[in-house]
Amino acid sequence: MINSITKFEVNKLQTKKNKIMNKKVAILATNGFEESELSSPKEAIEKQGWTAHIISPESGSIKSWSGTDWSKSYDVDKTLDEVSSSQYHALVVPGGVINPDKLRRDEKAISFVRDFFKEKKPVAAICHGPQILINAEVVEGRELTSFPSIRKDLENAGAKWVDKEVVVDNGFVTSRTPDDLPAFNDKLIEEIKEGKHELQTA
Repeated sequence: MINSITKFEVNKLQTKKNKIMNKKVAILATNGFEESELSSPKEAIEKQGWTAHIISPESGSIKSWSGTDWSKSYDVDKTLDEVSSSQYHALVVPGGVINPDKLRRDEKAISFVRDFFKEKKPVAAICHGPQILINAEVVEGRELTSFPSIRKDLENAGAKWVDKEVVVDNGFVTSRTPDDLPAFNDKLIEEIKEGKHELQTA
């Protein structure tokens, strides 16, 4: 009897471990994303043994922005036409001035973002990234932070803006700038491990 209970417990722990291990995370970006705000979370995700896919309206590669100029190109894993939110456990939205401004004009990108909220999955956005969330109409009543210049835009959309390095609101993670990436990444990983959040909703 002791052996069978032990075996059952081992199987239960293994199942739980497998659930944590087999995570797929979408990183939504286009040309002009802030490089560190994509590369750093991607690295943190992959260190967990999880899969991180760069999702974009464009196929091929997209060019990053770093400091005051264009930087490296990154390969796109899947286009928005090839995926749905149901294939992923969480979503990351990097910032950069150009990136979210382009994405917020793309209806497929907006629907993709909104679906993660509807499915109660973790969503993490940093810097200017929350701009697309305004167009997805998912920030009303939610506590968050962002790059200070878009504070009024978010407040006008009904968000409760606070000035902290990282804010977590029921599976919804936000940070202000690349300086906050260590805290942002830690909370992102924590929320993905926790899974769906009942109060995470559009």
